[in-house]
Amino acid sequence: MATLILVRHGRSTANTAGVLAGWTPGVHLDERGAAQAAGLPGRLADVSLAAVVSSPLERCAQTLRPLLDARRELEPRTDDRIGECHYGDWSGRKLRELADDPLMEVVQNHPSAAVFPGGESMRAMQARAVDAVREWNARVDAEHGEDAAYLMCSHGDIIKAIVADALGIHLDLFQRIHVEPCSVTAIRYTRTRPFLLRLGDTGDLGSLAPRGGGDRGADGAAVVGGGSGAP
Repeated sequence: MATLILVRHGRSTANTAGVLAGWTPGVHLDERGAAQAAGLPGRLADVSLAAVVSSPLERCAQTLRPLLDARRELEPRTDDRIGECHYGDWSGRKLRELADDPLMEVVQNHPSAAVFPGGESMRAMQARAVDAVREWNARVDAEHGEDAAYLMCSHGDIIKAIVADALGIHLDLFQRIHVEPCSVTAIRYTRTRPFLLRLGDTGDLGSLAPRGGGDRGADGAAVVGGGSGAP
């Protein structure tokens, strides 16, 4: 079956500001995010892509633009199912303001029970994203053969949820997974099991160095929405 290349969008203005963007319109890549996107064609130069699928949000379209400019043969498709989690009333709010909300403890420790006010549950988020992957796997296999690879550009929590499904781990453990902005995660699907080939690969192992504060949060808390990446 197909190999899925998952790309998280480059660093956005919301990431830098510590805002949970969700589906808020007008969120774009910041200067560093644009540079990350510009480097994507070179990082993927040796990977033949049968298809490119994107979240409909602007920051994903911007991330893909340099790659699509370099590979004019690719016709991008959009799929709402790999769009960001619908955070509802939390959208557009500062993460530090949300830290003391009782729901945050559920999001951190029992995400399968988390339902965002005015938004969706994290279970629904994972289900729609995994359904999209399954359908695109079948489509790419049928149109391009089982050795084909295709790319999806999506968001931190979506990618983490897809990885959790591929690893067969419960959604309540998905906060243990971390993906940097514009990182590449690769999953090869087979008839019997998926294989995680890359996870959050930025092409720069400097991001593994210890760093204070930032995205890691206090007491090992995961950053909802994915965070802004290494400084």
